[in-house]
Amino acid sequence: MQNVNLVSSDEKLVFDLSGEIDAATSEDFYNEVKCAYEHDKKDVVFRCGRLVFIDSTTLGTFVKIFKNLKADGYKMTIESLRPNVKKLFDICGLTDVMEIKDDE
Repeated sequence: MQNVNLVSSDEKLVFDLSGEIDAATSEDFYNEVKCAYEHDKKDVVFRCGRLVFIDSTTLGTFVKIFKNLKADGYKMTIESLRPNVKKLFDICGLTDVMEIKDDE
C-alpha cells in the first residue's frame, strides 16, 4: 500500500512517500503528483525515508516526473532513500542524473 502526502507547498512541493509503490499503484502516485504540480508549478521534493519498496514501473514514473519538471525548468529532489530502494536507482544510473540526497 502506498501513501503519498503533500506536506508543503510553500517554496517547493514536498511529498512524503511511504509504504510500497509498484505497478498496481504507480499510476495513482503519478496522478497525485501531477495534479498538485499542475495546480502550482514549482520544484518538487520527495521524502522517501518511509518508502520501503518500489519496482521498475515506479522508477519509470520517477523518470517521467523528472522529465516533465525539467522541460518546465523545475528541479526534482529525492531525499532519504532506503538502501534497498537506492540500489535500484544506482543500478539504472539514475543517481547520476537525478538529485538524490542521503540523510546527513
